[in-house]
Formats: sequence, C-alpha cells, structure tokens
Amino acid sequence: MGKILMVNASPRAPRSNSKRYAGLFAQYWKGEAADYCEVTPGKREEICTRAGEYPDLLLVFPLYADGIPVTLLEWLKVLEKQELKQKPVVHVLINCGFLEAQQNLVAVDMVRLFCKENGFPYGATLCVGSGEAILNTPFVILVKRKLKRMAKCIRAGKYEKELVTMPLSKKTFLKASEKYWLAYGEKNRIGRAEMETMKIEGE
Repeated sequence: MGKILMVNASPRAPRSNSKRYAGLFAQYWKGEAADYCEVTPGKREEICTRAGEYPDLLLVFPLYADGIPVTLLEWLKVLEKQELKQKPVVHVLINCGFLEAQQNLVAVDMVRLFCKENGFPYGATLCVGSGEAILNTPFVILVKRKLKRMAKCIRAGKYEKELVTMPLSKKTFLKASEKYWLAYGEKNRIGRAEMETMKIEGE
C-alpha cells in the first residue's frame, strides 16, 4: 500500500518546473512508492492503464491561459474512456507564474469537474504562485513545507487545499520579474523592444 503515480502533464515535461515539483514531492512521500511519468502523445493510453494500478494519482502541471494545458486535456479525454481496475483518488499540484497562487483555482475546478463527471474521487490540492521564481530563492522552503504536508495528508486520507507563494508585494515581484526577463533576453540577444512586441515569429 501507499503507492502514488505522479503524472507530469506539462507541455515541456522533460525540462519543466513541474518535473522539479514532482521531484520535491517524491522526497516527502513515505509510502511504498512515488512513481513518475510524463504525458506524451504516444504514452497516453499506457499511462491511463498504469493509473488504474494505483490508489492515488497526482497530476502535476502548470497553469496555461487560466486553465489546464492542452497536454493534460488530451490525456483526460483518453482517461475518461478507460475501464480501470480501480479509480484512483486524484490530487492536483499546480504552479503558475503569477504571484497570486489563487490564479490556479479555475484550472483546479476543471479537474474537479472531470472527476465528478467520471466517477474519480478528488483529493488534495496544492496551488503554487510565482512558480519558477520561488524554486530558485530561499522561499523554496515554503513550498517544501507545503509539499511535505500534502504528502502526509494524502497518506492519511485527509485532503486539504493549500496555497503558497513568495511573501512579496506585487511591486517588488514585478520589479524582480522585469529584471529577470531582461537579463534572460540579453542572454539570448533579445532586447526590451523586441520582447515587448506582439510579433512572436519572423517573416
């Protein structure tokens, strides 16, 4: 007992922040196993079959346009058609680039609706704000505490909804974000004017 399958549904799963979050969660899972997989078009059905072998399923993904990413949407379409041995309890670990962790809640409701309509029990939720940034600062300790609590609650069958973000003002966060992206652009030979344009592709 005590197995959980972590499903990374990020569109860029192999090099995603979601992979980093899943890795941190696994460190705090004290059950039998915390297995990890990444959603790709060729593995959708295989992962769905695996999901039926676990009592708990942790969906790890980023917020995309205020909702779930298409990677997760397409996988859920496959999952709803599967006849599983058992339907695992579905948990959500979602992160976004916004400072406010509550920006993730609409996407969480989308997963809740899927569970309700397809007979999957819904479990724990952890919404992370300032996604990538928080992982690279001392504030990552706040995330680790929440992940540790989430793992403990899932094992105990006591499900909670938690939110965590960097304890900064919006002004400070925006200033730091601007500095980060300008430096990132400079590293890739892209200036402020080019970054601010709506043009995203060359002629």
